[in-house]
Amino acid sequence: MVAAAVAAFLIPGSGSDPSGPRALTSDEASRLAITRFRNYEARGRSVTITVPGAAGGLTVTGSVDYRGKLGYGVVHGTGRDASSDGLIEWTATAVYVHPMANAPERAPASPPRTGWYSRPLRSSGSALDSSLTIALSLGSDRPDNAQLLSQNGAAWWGRDQVNGHPVDVMTGPSSPDRAGTAGNVRYWLGSDGTMYRTRVGVASEAQPVVIDFDTRKYVPVTPVPGVTPSR
Repeated sequence: MVAAAVAAFLIPGSGSDPSGPRALTSDEASRLAITRFRNYEARGRSVTITVPGAAGGLTVTGSVDYRGKLGYGVVHGTGRDASSDGLIEWTATAVYVHPMANAPERAPASPPRTGWYSRPLRSSGSALDSSLTIALSLGSDRPDNAQLLSQNGAAWWGRDQVNGHPVDVMTGPSSPDRAGTAGNVRYWLGSDGTMYRTRVGVASEAQPVVIDFDTRKYVPVTPVPGVTPSR
């Protein structure tokens, strides 16, 4: 259901409804199967990524282009100093940062053309990089197989609300390369399969990564110098 990198992260979970967990109905499986395709259909989504950290977390507020596999936003430290604050853009392999002493609440629609520093995106050992990888993985150019989701352990956990939207809470199936990992990822989905929240645990952190999908209009991501989006 999600990229292989996501499957390495475990999520502590508690149900939203005392009647869960249970097997998915055919309608629920169909909605879970199209949820990442919905993000791709929309081209991109506005997101808020809450990154855990023992010394204080980070919040990334921005957008993800699910067709170009490109994210862009502003980073703010929470419960820590502002040394990590600034603009950020990322692909599946690289991270570009633009430090700012007084980072704005929202990233500017047109990124600055200078002042960026790049580094490889780390595959392990960084809660931020793991969170960025997870965010990019939540879009797909085709629906998943609904029947296989149910067969591989995806489940319904309960009902909830996200910013006033009624949602069903579901967990994903086992990873193809890691049997017994069903439930590693939790989704908050609307009645049409729209993804409103995703929660995934990061192996190095006690708290999970939380990605909230905002209802504000998606603003296309403009690549910074050196970035070539996937098409």
